[in-house]
Amino acid sequence: MLLEITRSGLVAPVRIDPSGLTGPTAGQARGPYWRSAGPRHYVAADAPASTQQRIVEAVGALPPGSAATGWAALHWLGARWFDGTAADGSLLPVPVALGDQRGARSRRGVALSEDWLFADDVIVIDGLPITIPERSVTYEARTARDDVAAVRAIDMAAYDDLVDLEGLGAYAARLVGRSGKRRLLRALAVADENSWSPMETVMREAWRGHRAGVLLCNAPIFDLNGRHQFTPDVFDPVAGVAADYDGADHLEGGRHSRDLMREELTRRLAIEVVTMMSGRGEVARFRYRLDGALARAAQRHGPRPWTVAQPERWVDTSTVARRLALTPDQAERWLRHRRT
Repeated sequence: MLLEITRSGLVAPVRIDPSGLTGPTAGQARGPYWRSAGPRHYVAADAPASTQQRIVEAVGALPPGSAATGWAALHWLGARWFDGTAADGSLLPVPVALGDQRGARSRRGVALSEDWLFADDVIVIDGLPITIPERSVTYEARTARDDVAAVRAIDMAAYDDLVDLEGLGAYAARLVGRSGKRRLLRALAVADENSWSPMETVMREAWRGHRAGVLLCNAPIFDLNGRHQFTPDVFDPVAGVAADYDGADHLEGGRHSRDLMREELTRRLAIEVVTMMSGRGEVARFRYRLDGALARAAQRHGPRPWTVAQPERWVDTSTVARRLALTPDQAERWLRHRRT
């Protein structure tokens, strides 16, 4: 496919041209100034080694009608959490939807999707055909390795306001007979538009899979005078138990000191907070600590000095629709904390 990429620094793959005008000659292609970018396609040897360049090369070496999908299409749209790498740092294959094209050969670094495409599934952004966010997200969820990964894909696409749960539900209803649809529907039933990071989603699902509860994502907690106290990653307002994910950065600089101050605050509010750390086996340890926190919270009685009822002045940004309704100035003010 001949691509006309308009993003600076990216190079579309080309075929051999005997004249050397639109591509390398056969001899040039074998030399040091060109490298292979797929069957019978080449790019200059100094083309950038970037995620976006990988996506361009994957699509450009396939027949017309193909389009990047899944994480690759979301990355092309600027989604923060879809960078094309696995948890161990290895590169994920670039998923490409073939549509009605069935003659493409699979190759290393590219995952071919032969699911048929709806007429409105493909858009062209900066010269690259990609599938619409609804198709890209549902593909990620349907092909995810487990239910938690499926929920995470939905949550993180909603984080960047590329999709909302209502729109995904409507799109999912059109996917008759698609593999992975049951996983997609299970994920949609528990996904949330206000998760702020992949590990928050993992932690929430670790809680949900272990103990029942009404789990709110990043719900601000106020004192009884309407003053904001803190915003935990996950909160069960019935039990009065919160959970936070702490990566290694929480031990750096002044972050650890701020965490200790919040620990004192939550004690005064009589809210139990469970922390989940990174590392192998941490889910089991988190669940063990969660059991203790829920047991302690159940022993507390009397009026609570906190509420999740938002005062009138508070700007609620917990849904995609509410975030998209903000003006640019409002978004800069009210959403900055989500991107730190």
